[in-house]
Amino acid sequence: MENEFDKTLNYEFIIQIYKLGIFPMAKDRHDKKIYFINPKKRALIPIREFHVSKSFKRFLKKKPFFVTINSNFREIINKCATENRSETWINKIIEDKFNELHELGIAHSIECWKNNEIVGGIYGISIGGCFFAESMFSKVSNASKFALINLVARLHSLNYSILDIQFINQHLRQFGAYEVSQNVFKKKLDLCIDKKINFQSLSVEDEDLFENVLNFLQEINETS
Repeated sequence: MENEFDKTLNYEFIIQIYKLGIFPMAKDRHDKKIYFINPKKRALIPIREFHVSKSFKRFLKKKPFFVTINSNFREIINKCATENRSETWINKIIEDKFNELHELGIAHSIECWKNNEIVGGIYGISIGGCFFAESMFSKVSNASKFALINLVARLHSLNYSILDIQFINQHLRQFGAYEVSQNVFKKKLDLCIDKKINFQSLSVEDEDLFENVLNFLQEINETS
C-alpha cells in the first residue's frame, strides 16, 4: 500500500496505522512516496529482560555522555536520516510529519551530548504502553547504545509493555532483540495500546536520567 500525497498523512492517520501494527517508510531519502509496511515478522527488544554486557555496564557507569530528552528532536531525526548513511528510509515527508508528531507530544527523542555537541540519539513514538523506536544514530562510539539504554530504563520505570524496533539486525540482537509473528505482535499490541502512560512524566534532568539507568541495571542484574 502506498501514498503519493503527504497531505493525507495527518497525525490521526499516523497514530491509527501504528495502532494496527503498520508503519510508514520510504525507499530512499529522495523518494516522493510513502509505503505502509505490515511485515510478517516484527522485532522487539525486551524491556525487562534487556541484555547488557559486562563491558558495556562498566562503560555506562563512567557516565560517558550528557543526556537530554526532547531537547532537539529535529536534529535527531535529521541525523538519523543523514549521519553516516548512504541509504535511508526517512524521506523529507516522514521527517516533516514526525516533527509535527513531536510538537504534539507523541514523538520523542533522546539526545547524547559530548563537548556541547549531539553525538548520538534515538527517536520514536509513544502510543499507550508501546514505544515504537524508529531509528538511532551515533557520531561517536557507543552514543546510540547509551541513548537506547536510557530509553529502555525509562520505559521500564513507566511500565511500558512493548519496545518495537520493526526489523531485527545483529547489532540489536546483543540486547536480547527477538522476532514474533505478525499475529503475535498484533495480540501484544492490542493488550497495551490503550494504556494511559505519559512518556514525559519522569524527570528529564541528566542526573536523574543517569540514576534511573543505574537503578535499571541493578534491577535487571537481580532478576537475571
